[in-house]
Amino acid sequence: MNDLAIRSLSKSFGGVRAVNEVSFDIKRGEFLALIGPNGAGKSTCFNMINGQLASDSGEIWFEGTKLTGKKPREIWRLGIGRTFQVAATFNSMTVIENVQMALISHANQIYRLWRPAASLHRERALELLAQVGMRDAADRPSRELAYGDVKRVELAIALANDPRLLLMDEPTAGMAPKERNDLIALVKRLVIERGISVLFTEHSMDVVFAFADRIIVLARGRLIADGDAKTIRDNPQVREVYFGTGKTFSKSEASS
Repeated sequence: MNDLAIRSLSKSFGGVRAVNEVSFDIKRGEFLALIGPNGAGKSTCFNMINGQLASDSGEIWFEGTKLTGKKPREIWRLGIGRTFQVAATFNSMTVIENVQMALISHANQIYRLWRPAASLHRERALELLAQVGMRDAADRPSRELAYGDVKRVELAIALANDPRLLLMDEPTAGMAPKERNDLIALVKRLVIERGISVLFTEHSMDVVFAFADRIIVLARGRLIADGDAKTIRDNPQVREVYFGTGKTFSKSEASS
């Protein structure tokens, strides 16, 4: 069964076709990587799926519901979570308060904050923080966290609406190699435990080849390849796009 179906999705900016007739599916519980060189159209595609950008043409379907034309909050309430390339939390709040705010919003309690917010959904917030390895930091100010820990808190926030599909835009951007592998290993474990489908963009090929169930490749707005890690590594068109030659991904280049 497919969680997400993208059909002939297109978007132009002026005379530039950023996304050009892109179609793909995500199966239930699949960990799918969307890769491509800078300017390939990855973020544009992501932002159309999430409702931040309107498509020029094409359709987006999630579990039989048409997403095309819906606003980000409507899409979020359908069970689609999102993390961003630059992680952001409310620095004036503690770690747990950040997660509680997401839970309050999901429960439609945003206009009933006359009740002390600190008492709302605390246990559930602690559960989510435990899942991402941040329970012990629950009462720390968010501004004190290292960047890798901020990414974990952002993941807990993204899980607050019990998503069935998680969109992750460059989840390991700005992280050291061990941090990024630890984070993606954590996400992969949660995918298996919860049965979540994940679509993620990523520049670190070591992460992509080690963890993705399947990889799709964009170049100049078009989908040029779709397959497992070996298929993508061996694809001449992908090598041409990344290197301008026929050479393969070396270990050092896959880690860059």
